[in-house]
Amino acid sequence: MIYQLMAKTIAVSDDVYKKLKKARMPGESFSSTIRRSLESRPKLTDIVGSKTLTREDWEEAKKLIAKSERITLSNLTNK
Repeated sequence: MIYQLMAKTIAVSDDVYKKLKKARMPGESFSSTIRRSLESRPKLTDIVGSKTLTREDWEEAKKLIAKSERITLSNLTNK
């Protein structure tokens, strides 16, 4: 995709600059890095099979979610 080149200056804090620089792919401009970050929305399916969570962590997360759902439902029905 070709974008019209029109420069704008923005100020970012040092910590944001470091993160942006780290996220930049080799040969990629900062504009392209920002565009890529804004256009891509992470999805759960992006990490399926990546072993980001252990099975034990996933089971614990499911328990916490279920507990939270029970508490929320209880709060809603008791009002």
